Amino acid sequence: MNYIKKGDIVGRKSHGKDIIFKVNNIIDKSERKIAILDGIIERIKADSDISDLEVIEKQKVKEILRKLDQKLEKRIETSKNKIQSENYQIGVITNNKRTKEKIISGKILHLDGDKKYSEKSYRYYRKLGLNAVVRNIPEYRQPKVVYQLLEIYHPDILVITGHDGMIKRGTRYNDIYNYRNSRYFIETVREARKYDKKHNKNLVIFAGACQSYFEAIISAGANFASSPARILIDFLDPLVVAEKVALTEKYKYITIDDIAYELRDGKDGISGIGANGKMTIN
Repeated sequence: MNYIKKGDIVGRKSHGKDIIFKVNNIIDKSERKIAILDGIIERIKADSDISDLEVIEKQKVKEILRKLDQKLEKRIETSKNKIQSENYQIGVITNNKRTKEKIISGKILHLDGDKKYSEKSYRYYRKLGLNAVVRNIPEYRQPKVVYQLLEIYHPDILVITGHDGMIKRGTRYNDIYNYRNSRYFIETVREARKYDKKHNKNLVIFAGACQSYFEAIISAGANFASSPARILIDFLDPLVVAEKVALTEKYKYITIDDIAYELRDGKDGISGIGANGKMTIN
């Protein structure tokens, strides 16, 4: 008898347990039980017959989570070193002429459908000294709350993410209903652009998650989005984009070529039309 329950960390036996998931919900469907799954490392959402799932040993789960935290810390250290190599720190900087200048990074509002990702994202931004607000909001609610949150926080950069995935891979690429959460990301971008039109903020938007409907998200008004090749994206990828925009001067235009080498799968995972940076130096 299979005792899979909500909250368990599992792998799909038919896929060789290649992706580690958390069981988000269990649905009774006729004589079958279907588990709704969220990726632990990748921003993927999937479903599976419970009979195909196997609970991952606690020790292995601890090791996976430890490696995820190590990856996060390594990226933070890399970013800090890069900031220092460019002779500035966020707040007050000292350049070669021994004059002090104030760095003001772009303000980030990050909406994330995953609670654990939200916590890790906030830690990432905070350790880099970035001005960021992170809110854990389920994907389906993001379009309903984004306008109000934009009016409260007035960010320069908006990150809209969580989990996503194609229901039937390899087909129906242009069918919005073949994506688990892309329609919510698209609606959220549209709402954000309504705010942008009213306030003339020139907001820079990243939106999407694993296998998201890239073309439709960009058409809705995002500057960067996932996933052109309908592949999995890394938990860190949206953070890298936000960081890059926040720490690039306003007069510089950023293209995906400036970011791709720092993303796990480059332009296959994330692409876009680009944007001006949001950092100012006084």
